Amino acid sequence: MTDPAALSGYWIFPTKVRFGVGQIGRLPREAKRLGMTRPLLVTDPGLAGLPMVRDALAALEADGLAAGLFSEVKGNPTGTNLSAGVAAFRAGNHDGVIALGGGSAMDCGKAIAFVSAQDGQWQDYAVGGAGFGRAETASVAPIIAVPTTAGTGSEVGRAAVITDEASETKLILIDMAMMPSLVIS
Repeated sequence: MTDPAALSGYWIFPTKVRFGVGQIGRLPREAKRLGMTRPLLVTDPGLAGLPMVRDALAALEADGLAAGLFSEVKGNPTGTNLSAGVAAFRAGNHDGVIALGGGSAMDCGKAIAFVSAQDGQWQDYAVGGAGFGRAETASVAPIIAVPTTAGTGSEVGRAAVITDEASETKLILIDMAMMPSLVIS
């Protein structure tokens, strides 16, 4: 049998990717390295009660990080999910996002970090919106992606797809500032 340690690695594409057995144990250290002291862990309701989320939150807190949890993410995240996440991010005075889950958690988490740094409505910053390409990017919080599925590639992307319920359309937020700083897989 192959030694699990031999299956670990470090890859940059341009997002840094740490993968392999036990890499999730690096989460608190990596969050601190990125300057996080009060990260918001973003996930979906199905994962929120599972041991992997409880363990991640406990590890962050044991290492002195005041982590919060936001789990109001639907499959195909909506503007309502995003707005609630931005409100939670701001209310908790969070300084980073840890997106844990599938593509929906990745997209919503990245969008929460991005939109929290803006003054306008989230739709303004979508492709074709009045603020597209004119976002404030210097104060976008760092993002760590912890994917639990394979498929969308959102953990290494700079875009998020959010459904605008009012117009019943999917809008794309895209900016290099939404590129996760690190993926732990």
